[in-house]
Amino acid sequence: MSAAPTSVSNASTETSASDVECDVLVVGGGINGTGIARDLAGRGWRVLLCEQDDLAQHTSSASTKLIHGGLRYLEYHEFSLVRKALQEREVLLRSAPHIIRPLRFVMPHDPAMRPAWMIRIGLFLYDHLARRELLPGSTAIDLRRDPRGACLQPRLGRAFVYSDGWVDDARLVALTAVDARARGARILTRTRCTGAQRSADGWTATLQPENGAPRRVKARALVNAAGPWTESFLRHQARPARGEVLATRSLRLIKGSHIVVPRRFEHEDAYLFQNPDKRIIFAIPYEGRFTLIGTTDVEQQGEPGSARIDAEETRYLCEQASRYFKQPVAPSEVVWSYSGVRPLLDDASGDPSSVTRDYLLESNTEAAPLLSIWGGKITTFRKLSEEAASQLGRMLGDARRPWTKGASLPGGDLAEWIGASQRPDTDFERFVAEVARRYPWLDEPGLRRMARAYGTRIAGVLAPSAQAMGEEVAPGLYEAELDYLRREEWASRSDDVLWRRSKLGLHYSAAQRERVARWMGESTLMKAA
Repeated sequence: MSAAPTSVSNASTETSASDVECDVLVVGGGINGTGIARDLAGRGWRVLLCEQDDLAQHTSSASTKLIHGGLRYLEYHEFSLVRKALQEREVLLRSAPHIIRPLRFVMPHDPAMRPAWMIRIGLFLYDHLARRELLPGSTAIDLRRDPRGACLQPRLGRAFVYSDGWVDDARLVALTAVDARARGARILTRTRCTGAQRSADGWTATLQPENGAPRRVKARALVNAAGPWTESFLRHQARPARGEVLATRSLRLIKGSHIVVPRRFEHEDAYLFQNPDKRIIFAIPYEGRFTLIGTTDVEQQGEPGSARIDAEETRYLCEQASRYFKQPVAPSEVVWSYSGVRPLLDDASGDPSSVTRDYLLESNTEAAPLLSIWGGKITTFRKLSEEAASQLGRMLGDARRPWTKGASLPGGDLAEWIGASQRPDTDFERFVAEVARRYPWLDEPGLRRMARAYGTRIAGVLAPSAQAMGEEVAPGLYEAELDYLRREEWASRSDDVLWRRSKLGLHYSAAQRERVARWMGESTLMKAA
């Protein structure tokens, strides 16, 4: 396995007495920040990205894990956003068939919610707003005859089925960062930007690693991709060159929470449930033995990093799911939950569900270039990043060509293992068969987990035998994989491994999670982020 370039740091502990110079400093290691860093680096810009915690530790690992156009946004007449997201859906499916896969959604029809004609019109638009080559269109089914109706209440006789995609959101961020680094970007995790002074010709920023001395970075331009902290960064860390006001907009912080319960159905399709409050929730097959249910829309009070699900949110999700499932969902069954804060542009809407999910790129060229990223959703990250990189190029006086639309994410180009590509979903199954042939010692669950997580990069993780993988620290998790995640993917704590680079924490006992924590050098097991 080749090592990372010597000019690039894999960790936040890199120290240097001299100033670091770059073209663009990106603040924020979520999906938008890493996407912009990747795109810029691929265009030849010198890029440094800093993230105060782990990659994707907050909003970008707390999504419903869907690559989707946003069917419900049609009700709010967000046609441009839906079309843009639908166009990106198939681009992403092709770019990362290991971590993104097609998913069919079953929407039981409850006449008390929305009439059938309205749903048909919505699905017709959803099928035709953008060109669709990989995913089947919508259809209607009889739940009394279709196996997908077996887990639902008998009163539900009819459903509509449509297509979208599923994504491992935290791995999407990690692999985007891996690609950014491979193209020359420097990625510093657990490194906070404590201040950034603007001048006429550049920015001078102070970066404070979690462990180590502060360092000074000089950049020609700055990208504020701090997610829920975007407004706060402009008000407290970014200092203007003169008397200009940097924070010109406000964010509305909306908490979305999810619960995980024992599996409610055997098939691999998901459900969309309509609620009496006109909201929707999803019920999605998750990690084999579980069902993921979410999300809520609640105003976040307090610091974004403190977001946690509350009892009322848990009760709401259980109640709404129980309106549809034959087997009710009780709060006592929740085995795990997570919450994220969506940084949405404040449009003065009274209903959090109706606040736009579209993004805004705000440029400020009163002195050294500043680009602030407001809002956004995971499905449109590549397009957002492309637009941001082009905008920065113009601000720096050197427009450079986009390149990401046809590019694979790390591990996503399966051709070297299986030959010519056919379809992303069938290509992946062919890839799994080839991994099984090359590594016969892997059991089926481990095989699929690692093929999904790493794609063709699996060759840098696996050894010819289990014995060559080192100690099995926890079931199916060997020292070789932990070494790889620490060396190649910035994992420095057990949470990084168990809850973001994988979801193994959901399958392990407390004692097994403790073993991973000890291996990572932690004295006590940290709570799941």
